[in-house]
Amino acid sequence: MDIAEWWPRLDESSREWLIEHNGEAVSPDVRQAITAAGGVVTSDSWWVDQDGPEGLLLSDAAIDWIEEKANGE
Repeated sequence: MDIAEWWPRLDESSREWLIEHNGEAVSPDVRQAITAAGGVVTSDSWWVDQDGPEGLLLSDAAIDWIEEKANGE
C-alpha cells in the first residue's frame, strides 16, 4: 500500500511523530501503527529505504513526501 493510502489511516500521534522525527529511524510503535494502517514494509515499497538493525528507515522520497504534508502541500 502506498504512503498516500496509509497516511490518513494513521492516528494523529503517529503522523506527528513522523513529521517531528522525519529522516530518523521509525520507532517501533509508529512502525506498528503504519502496519496496522495497511503499510506493508517491504523492499519493494518505494517509501522504504531499509529495514535493518537500526530500524525502519524511510526513503528520501518518503521523507520529502512527509515534509510536504507537514508544510500543507
